[in-house]
Parts: sequence; C-alpha cells; structure tokens
Amino acid sequence: MRPNLHLNRLWPTRDTALRVKNIMTPNAVSCTPDTRLREVAHLMVEYDCGEIPVLNAGMKPIGVITDRDIVCRSIAQGRNPLDLTASDCMSSPCVTVTPDTSVADCCRILEEHQLRRLPVVNDDGRLCGIVAQADIAQHASPRKTAEVVREVSRGH
Repeated sequence: MRPNLHLNRLWPTRDTALRVKNIMTPNAVSCTPDTRLREVAHLMVEYDCGEIPVLNAGMKPIGVITDRDIVCRSIAQGRNPLDLTASDCMSSPCVTVTPDTSVADCCRILEEHQLRRLPVVNDDGRLCGIVAQADIAQHASPRKTAEVVREVSRGH
C-alpha cells in the first residue's frame, strides 16, 4: 500500500510539524473592551469574521466577542445592543496559542475547549493573528478536519 504523501506533508513528524504561523491569519482585526457593539458588528461585516479578540491597552487579548455572544448576551436577554460595549458581551478568559504551536496541538486545544477560533499571541502575549477551523480545513486531511469539527461541535 502506497503511503498518503499528502497527509504526510500536512502532518509531518513532531520535529517538523506544521505550525500555527503557517496557517493563521496575521494582523487579525481586534477591538477594546470599550468598543461599542455596533462597531464590533460593523467590523465583523467588514472583515467577514465571526469572532474578534478584545485587547487591553497592552494589545494583549483579555477575551473574544463572537456574533453568537452579541445575540445571546444582548438581544436574547432583551438588552439594547446599541447601549452595550464589547466588555458587556465578550467571553473570557481568552484561550490562546503561539505561532510556534503545532497545528496538531492547536486542534487538541480547539477540541478540548470546544472553540472554533483561537487568537495567536507572540512571546510578549500580544495579538499577532488568529487561527480558525477554516484554516485547519484548508491545510489538514479531510479526516482530521472532520474530527476537529465533530469534537468542537459536541457540546453545541
């Protein structure tokens, strides 16, 4: 039986494993805790994303805000989203990875925390990108992608 070269290239040995820095979206859009929800929603539309990291003054993620957070923590509770800020609806604490995290470890973290996206932070803890299930789907085998999607969706 011939080895699956495509799979071996995507999931090489531990020493040369594909890293988050190879698949992440660099320079991810972000907001501050004081950003109005309307602006957060506008950023999601403008940048075609469903999650925005919320950063403190030092550019370090303190949480994330998703389109689901906005709906569940404002509209569904009868609160006026125009009166709220990112800090009113964000999810925290923030689970992050580094650019040098292996994609295999990133998948494990996504599965363990049932997350679809992870902010990527540099050695100083500052935001430098974001990695999503879609990034994994573009670079991983269909089997690994299905496993991540299944495990992340388990509790939703």
